[in-house]
Amino acid sequence: MSSPQAPEDGQGSGDPPGDLRSVLVTSVLNLEPLDEDLFRGRNYWAPTTRRLFGGQIVGQALVAAAKSVSEDVHMHSLHCYFVREGDPKVPVLYQVERTRTGASFSVRSVKAVQHGKAIFICQVSFQQAQPSPMQHQFSMPTVPPPEELLDSETLIDQYLRDPNLQEKYRVGLNRIPAREVPIEIKPVNPPPLNQLQSMEPKQMFWVRARGYIGEGDIKMHCCVAAYISDYAFLGTAALPHRWQHKVRFMVSLDHSMWFHAPFRADHWMLYECESPWAGGSRGLVQGRLWRRDGVLAVSCAQEGVIRVNPRVSKSKL
Repeated sequence: MSSPQAPEDGQGSGDPPGDLRSVLVTSVLNLEPLDEDLFRGRNYWAPTTRRLFGGQIVGQALVAAAKSVSEDVHMHSLHCYFVREGDPKVPVLYQVERTRTGASFSVRSVKAVQHGKAIFICQVSFQQAQPSPMQHQFSMPTVPPPEELLDSETLIDQYLRDPNLQEKYRVGLNRIPAREVPIEIKPVNPPPLNQLQSMEPKQMFWVRARGYIGEGDIKMHCCVAAYISDYAFLGTAALPHRWQHKVRFMVSLDHSMWFHAPFRADHWMLYECESPWAGGSRGLVQGRLWRRDGVLAVSCAQEGVIRVNPRVSKSKL
């Protein structure tokens, strides 16, 4: 699972040794081979919903697909559907079908199975390197660097220490499992407590895997990015509504990613998320992962079910 190396962004010096490797590599994305194109994945972290984390399933499926292609191809894209609720108490089986192996593009189909039924299906595309003079990209937003920002754990603690925080919001903040996930998160421009009710369906945060992954295996960095991409992503669509409506059910329906440029998922990347639409108990979100040098590395899109209690809360912070 190797590809051309990602350019350094100034964080490469002083990388820790291999004994501090990211748990995403040593555990979450370390699949057990059972037969040709058949793998078993272990479960690591489950959200408060007690369902399997969607990013884990996407990342593991991408690992399984990558094991069926040659070392000299890049990850191009993935398109997947979550078709059943995942059970965090049992392992997941990943079945890979070698749909097509072409001169330029290759496609693999992956099915994740629990209790004898598919819980997830995915199409993954790989591409041979094909340079082109036709290139463009959006400009990366101008934001403070991660070194100047507080991490999610510190921000939540600050909110919880505020004596004016109502108890119902305190309960919700206490449920955020920021300390348990194997990724580091630093929100950009987090709103003060008195503005939580008027948030736009947009958010940006710096993200990276906890621990060390290294330079050599760019496909693995793509698999880690797949894991990262699903964290807090769909919640972007609920930001303008979460303090007026109690979200009782929110789950991903589908997820797509396009990989544009090499990167390191154990280096800080800016995750820019926005939701252009919500309605019909669904929400659409779009995201971009930027390298610190301004290169657009990954684009993402997802739609999910968001159901709320019919009663509207009129209380204020």
